[in-house]
Amino acid sequence: MHPIGFESHDHRHCIAEGVSAAEARCAEEGLQFTPVRRRVLEILLEQHRAMGAYDILEVLRAEGLGSQPPVAYRALDFLVSHGFAHRIERLNAFTACAYPGADHAPAFLICRLCRTVAEASAAPRAQLDKAAAEAGFLIERAVIEAEGLCPDCRNAA
Repeated sequence: MHPIGFESHDHRHCIAEGVSAAEARCAEEGLQFTPVRRRVLEILLEQHRAMGAYDILEVLRAEGLGSQPPVAYRALDFLVSHGFAHRIERLNAFTACAYPGADHAPAFLICRLCRTVAEASAAPRAQLDKAAAEAGFLIERAVIEAEGLCPDCRNAA
């Protein structure tokens, strides 16, 4: 899969595609896609950068959708647990899934200056799976995160 996140593109397409995928999956599985969950996903899709729960809460508060931290955390927990968003461990932040509905092992390319996050396929995962199998270990979750400079920040430096 081609990394998504650094190149210029129409974010409206990302938002429409991401929300549409979430709506379809929620309808198919009988999940509640509440207005707050929808808006949190839209907020994440509007940017291609990692956002903390309190950054998201500020937007929700300004829009009258909630002012208490549990509002943002519950929505984020739902989105992450159903694959609509990912938690970026290194930054203690969240980003929308660039490939909603696709079975994939994501790798995150994180710009240390602007916090833009590109999601790519985790090619090293096959090597990790092999090593785990040789050790008799079953991987239940793996997060691959690489930190560096995005093209815009590299060009500006």
